[in-house]
Amino acid sequence: MSARSGVFREVVHDVDLCVVGGGIPGICAALAAARHGAKVVLMHERPVLGGNSSSECRVPISGASRSGHNPHLRETGILEELNLESCWRNPHKDYSIWDLVLYEKVQYQPNLTLLLNCTCLDAEMEGDRIASVTGWQLTTETYHTVKARVFADCSGDGVLAPLTGHPFRMGREAREEYGESIAPEEADECTMGMTCFVQARKYGARQPFEPPAWAYRYESVEELPFDPYGRSEIEQRSFRLGYWWVELGGDRHSIHDAEECREELLRIAFGVWDHLKNRGDYGADNWALEWVQFLPAKRESRRYVGAHVLTQGDLEAEGRFEDVVAYGGWTMDDHHPAGFYAVKLGQPATIYHPTPSPYGIPYRSLYSDTVGNLMFAGRCHSATHAALSSTRVMGTCATMGQAIGTAAAMATASSVRPAEISARMAELQQKLLADDCYLPWVSQEVSALTREAKLSSSRWRPGDWIAYELAGEKQIREVALVLGSAMEKEIALSLYDETDCDRVPEVMPKRLRLEVLLGAGWEALRAVEGNYQRSLRLPVGRSVRGVRLALEELWGADKSRLYGFVLH
Repeated sequence: MSARSGVFREVVHDVDLCVVGGGIPGICAALAAARHGAKVVLMHERPVLGGNSSSECRVPISGASRSGHNPHLRETGILEELNLESCWRNPHKDYSIWDLVLYEKVQYQPNLTLLLNCTCLDAEMEGDRIASVTGWQLTTETYHTVKARVFADCSGDGVLAPLTGHPFRMGREAREEYGESIAPEEADECTMGMTCFVQARKYGARQPFEPPAWAYRYESVEELPFDPYGRSEIEQRSFRLGYWWVELGGDRHSIHDAEECREELLRIAFGVWDHLKNRGDYGADNWALEWVQFLPAKRESRRYVGAHVLTQGDLEAEGRFEDVVAYGGWTMDDHHPAGFYAVKLGQPATIYHPTPSPYGIPYRSLYSDTVGNLMFAGRCHSATHAALSSTRVMGTCATMGQAIGTAAAMATASSVRPAEISARMAELQQKLLADDCYLPWVSQEVSALTREAKLSSSRWRPGDWIAYELAGEKQIREVALVLGSAMEKEIALSLYDETDCDRVPEVMPKRLRLEVLLGAGWEALRAVEGNYQRSLRLPVGRSVRGVRLALEELWGADKSRLYGFVLH
């Protein structure tokens, strides 16, 4: 008799889509699919959602805007919704509140079942399709078996690849294989490593620090890593955030050696803090540690070999694919495999190779051409090591997640394989655009109602309005709005002081009024109070001769922008 029989509980779920991995791409995939009508299970092995962005790791979400250096390229769609929710709910920049924001969005989303503390450990195949996956939920001693029409691997480590026999890569390709100038001459098994943060708080008096006996000791700043712009940032703005170059694992197995790497990373991290506190004049006297990262944040492990392998050349050519469904723009930030110890080799901890921003990511790099119902998003998607050094950041991964979730809902609704959605690419792209995603070089097609209406407006300040007048009475189901949310700023949660993640953007409309034109003139239909979201859908549900939107109050600014006003 197996250990499972009669000892541990077993639960079976039958759904349209099973998403494995509840980091940022998995959250976006699950929410997108559920909102488009698919029945979804999200299986995540940790107690909190968010992956590297969660309270367990506290990595800021980066993307095509390059931390604000490329204004107006911040990722929108579901990620924007999550970030704006945090801006409103989390004025003290608390990562536990960020965990709560993510939990609430997923746990209370219709059509979506969340399985936390549930580790995917098995997959059953039927021919070239996955029939089910099974996870072990430690907290309830329950095996959860999920049967689904489509499976999405957003696990980071690409756990469904070895479980299904799907081809994957781990390490760096040889330079000549894909003609990548930043790749090594010979292929190897090296990856980018994982980072361990320690974070500190400033107090009103001197805070002594005695390092643990097992911590490493660094007498000179020359023993610490450096980057192409000079010696690493040893300054107070990083005391709160931590140091990304406390990194190891690229020259080891980034999965099997993860526990060993964490032990050594902790010894390094405490050694660095000891250096800052006790072995130099860094202005750290009044600072004390308040948090230590015990789950290192990983950059790279398995990568699927999908229908298309995204390469350095694809990124440098701006990714102008006909099937573009996501985008990036981060530099090819290729971390040295030796991580912290690269300094001993006279090498920088990372090299920032240029990329255009934005560049497109094709649908074909997000689904399998060997397992018929498997998709993937996040850092395990189909890309070379060189391309992944850019696409791995969470803002970019979010766009991939929303794309595959939307495509999976289309596929299950039509009983087709994900690959077959390629023939409906324009439909998929328009669904993403309608959900406030940005796709480079793809224009949104507005409804005939909108195109045929007469548009008039005042400016766009409190007290102003914008209106559509129709040629006769027309049935209007809803109005879709895309409001100003300070796209030139950084609003993702970060402990850096210069970010704007602790408040609703001042240009965001707070109070709006929707009016409709009837026989007797304009009448108020709906009031929006306390708004803090960029994308809104306001029900109308009647025949009218016009629709008018009045701006009553912003969150502090004297003017704003309106990006979308569409009738349906």
